[in-house]
Amino acid sequence: MIVATDDTRIENHVIAFGGKAIMTKESHQSGTDRCFEAIQKNNGSADIVINIQGDEPFIFPEQIDMVASCFNSKAVQIATLVKKINTYEELFNVNTPKVVLAKNGEALYFSRVAIPYIREKEPEQWLNHHEFYKHIGIYAYTTKILAEITELKQSSLELAEGLEQLRWLQNGYKIVTKITDFESIAVDVPADLKKLINFL
Repeated sequence: MIVATDDTRIENHVIAFGGKAIMTKESHQSGTDRCFEAIQKNNGSADIVINIQGDEPFIFPEQIDMVASCFNSKAVQIATLVKKINTYEELFNVNTPKVVLAKNGEALYFSRVAIPYIREKEPEQWLNHHEFYKHIGIYAYTTKILAEITELKQSSLELAEGLEQLRWLQNGYKIVTKITDFESIAVDVPADLKKLINFL
C-alpha cells in the first residue's frame, strides 16, 4: 500500500509509522491523476490499482477485497462499490453521490441529487418506493485503463456535478459496481467529523 500525497505533513506522518508515501504534484485535479503519477514513480509494476480516497478513512479490508474481486473478469475496466441508502439525510445530501445501476451491475450515472425522481410521490416517501444507492469512495482500475482515463479532458457532466467518474462514463468507459453492506463515513465537510463520534 502506498499513500500518494502532495503534503509533506502527510508524507512525514506515513513514514513515521513505517508506511510508504510518494510525493506527487499539487496540480492534480483528482485522486485518480495522483494515483497514476504514484504508479509511474513506483515503476508501474501493478496490473490493478485500487484507489482509496482520502475522504474515506474507514474503508474495511473486506471492501478492498470485494472491489479487487471484480477483476476476476478480464473484461472489467473500472470497478467501485455502492451501498443502499437507508436515510433521507443521505438521499438528499449533495455531498453523498448517488448511483443509478443497470441490471448487470454497471453504473449508468452518478449524481449529487437523488435520482431517479419518483413521480407522484412526496420526497419523504421515496425510499419506500425505490432502492437508492450511494457511492463509496474506492475505485479500482487496470493500469492500462488508468493511463487512458488520466489523458481525458474534463467533460461537461463532470464539470456540472463535480464528479470525475462522469468523465469516464461520458467517454464510453464502463464502471462495474458491487454492493457492500459495510457502512463507511465519508469526511467531505467539517460537520462530517461529528458523525465519527458514533461511528468509532
